[in-house]
Amino acid sequence: QVQLVESGGGLVQAGGSLRLSCAASGSIFSINTMGWYRQAPGKQRELVAAITSGGSTNYADSVKGRFTTSRDNAKKTVYLQMNSLKPEDTAVYYCNTDPRWARVVAGDFGSWGQGTQVTVSS
Repeated sequence: QVQLVESGGGLVQAGGSLRLSCAASGSIFSINTMGWYRQAPGKQRELVAAITSGGSTNYADSVKGRFTTSRDNAKKTVYLQMNSLKPEDTAVYYCNTDPRWARVVAGDFGSWGQGTQVTVSS
């Protein structure tokens, strides 16, 4: 079983940048698809970005061109570089993982970490 810890959130002004990290434990990290999700107050959790074991990526339309996800399998860490941040990006950001792309896209997980808060001021 993979355990995940998100970090790197904070308060930033609109137009600024943050880099989130998701550190994983467990031997299957390198073969898993990783997903970044966010949940804003009063809203459902949504997929922001996903990256396969081979490095293929997918992004929500709302973040395309601004966010980039990458992974370092040796460090068992996945990153989310967030540029040109907007107030509507304010949310708690989570990562999660599964070998199945469909499950990552659906966000169909029964367990989530604590996440990391991102607050973008206008």
